[in-house]
Amino acid sequence: MQIREMNLKELDLIYGVLSQLRDELSFKEFDDLVYEMRHMEYKMIGLLERGELISYAGVAVQTNFYHKRHLYVFDLVTDEKYRGKGYGKEMLTYLEDYAKTAMCENIVLSSGFSRDMAHKFYEKNGFMKKSYVFLKGVV
Repeated sequence: MQIREMNLKELDLIYGVLSQLRDELSFKEFDDLVYEMRHMEYKMIGLLERGELISYAGVAVQTNFYHKRHLYVFDLVTDEKYRGKGYGKEMLTYLEDYAKTAMCENIVLSSGFSRDMAHKFYEKNGFMKKSYVFLKGVV
């Protein structure tokens, strides 16, 4: 097993797993957004086994008044075939080390209302519900 930063040549591989979480996202949108997100130092982290992407995390170190310096996890998904086998926990352990190395105080993420299994997973791994996320469309 290997956990490493993935590169732009591996977008097909990443999309295959990420689309299980973001099923409304077309490959074209994904490709365009990855390039737009580079300005914020968006990192694509993959857990691979024998060349197959098992778990994916899209992250960036950010700073704000509320969370101070933190690692924001935009996406965290394990391939459906491998869920419940400890790969997500391995990824979280890696991200915690990554955050410590980057001198972050916290790891921050948001999760949709209907993702009860994900919420249980996060809580089991030391995350606590801290705030609400509000969204208002402007288009």
